[in-house]
Amino acid sequence: MIEALIGFGAIFALALLRVPLAFAMGLVGFGGIWVTRGFDPALASTAQVVYETGFAYTLSVIPLFILMGNFVARAGLAHELFQAAYAFLGHVRGGLAHATVAACAGFGAICGSSIATAATMSKVAYPSMKKLGYSDSLSTGVMAAGGTLGIMIPPSTIMVIYGIITETSIGRLFAAGIIPGLLTAALLMLSIVLITRRDAEHAPPGVRATWPERWRALRGIWGVAVLVVVVLGGIYGGFFTATEGAGFGAAGAFLFALGRRRLTWKILYQVLVESARTTAMLFTLLIAATIFANFVNFTTMPGDLKDWITHLGLSPTMIIVAMMAIYVVLGTVMEELTMVLLTIPLFFPIVTSLGFDPVWFGVLIVMIVQIGLISPPVGMNLFVLNALLPGVGLGTIFRGCWPFVLVMILVLGLLVAFPQLSLWLPSLLKV
Repeated sequence: MIEALIGFGAIFALALLRVPLAFAMGLVGFGGIWVTRGFDPALASTAQVVYETGFAYTLSVIPLFILMGNFVARAGLAHELFQAAYAFLGHVRGGLAHATVAACAGFGAICGSSIATAATMSKVAYPSMKKLGYSDSLSTGVMAAGGTLGIMIPPSTIMVIYGIITETSIGRLFAAGIIPGLLTAALLMLSIVLITRRDAEHAPPGVRATWPERWRALRGIWGVAVLVVVVLGGIYGGFFTATEGAGFGAAGAFLFALGRRRLTWKILYQVLVESARTTAMLFTLLIAATIFANFVNFTTMPGDLKDWITHLGLSPTMIIVAMMAIYVVLGTVMEELTMVLLTIPLFFPIVTSLGFDPVWFGVLIVMIVQIGLISPPVGMNLFVLNALLPGVGLGTIFRGCWPFVLVMILVLGLLVAFPQLSLWLPSLLKV
């Protein structure tokens, strides 16, 4: 127990010294195994983690989904999604904000990355909102919050990583994210209604589109529909695995980008390099977190923590609520993926020992990550928008996000109180 606590303290100390958290976790994990087990076991354990991670077939789903998202962004499908959503919603008060959330949900269904979704929408939606007179705080808050839908609505890289670490079915996780993702989108839109009712002049309605214009806009998103049906339909229908589905999705997105003449040799090179960089970052974090998790498992901390929580006399649901509260607080001061990778070795054995479904807990983890992505002061989506919109101050983005943080905390509470919101669809599937 003491060794593990010292390890956690060492990681936070290195983080304060601005050592990248991946390196901090890897170094502390290696050093901890060295101290507790010896140098040779530490070296062997680290080498095994690096080898197994690098050559794991199931992990190939990560770069393939990342590649699919990058091709989709280059193919211009995000712009067409936004235009289709605007054609149906643009005429209501706050219509551009509603269209942005709807487009984020659609883009999330073919992307799987929150940061990529928020970044893409900053190029697609923000100019229109600025032109129509939307306040910067509302515009950036909607884009940041809507961007988080990219990791709840499948496919989702966070779900893939959680599934691999905990040996949970990725197909069931994907199915479990659909209803929570749509619920989040609906409540975000409801919050926009309430915000714009109070401050109507900062979110004026646009021009009402005719029905012929709406049908033409819908025809423009056929590529999105095809990709979603092929990838998710194939996985849920049992025609191929999640990894094979990611391969089909990446190939389909490549063909769409090629068919739309959006792909030059230069752009192809940029897509491949960007995908490789993102994959390398995720794999580095995953390897480091696994090394540290091995160290924690060598100590008595997981068992001691489980015994301590059992002796508190709390109900299983209250233990989950306490975990979620810890995660929400951690998400305001810590990078989200690292937070999850750091804490899963501690919390997951407790969750399973209490008899909870790991698929349900995985959805809660994704919602926690969504909250962390837009929680000041370290929410990644906030800094992405600040970098892409240099004319908008970070304080303005922070103010715009707070109402949506509260909405997502409400969704988290609903998912804890009603597990069937996450588990109903997976119960219908054999994946």
